[in-house]
Amino acid sequence: MDYKVNLSWDSEAAVWTANSDDIPGLVLESGSLDALIERIRFAAPELLAMNGVESQTLSMHIRSERYEKVVLA
Repeated sequence: MDYKVNLSWDSEAAVWTANSDDIPGLVLESGSLDALIERIRFAAPELLAMNGVESQTLSMHIRSERYEKVVLA
């Protein structure tokens, strides 16, 4: 199964957040995109095991979004 994980930038809190409808309980945040992806790599298998998913090789589709406002001079 291909598990989908969504990442988004929270400009007010200055953190990346991760969530997934496919991985129950996956809610993480980090100030660094790379650090957040690393945390997902460790958390996803543990959460799936806790939710009764049998041991298998995981395939994750990680999508990130970041919106910025720019002031024209």
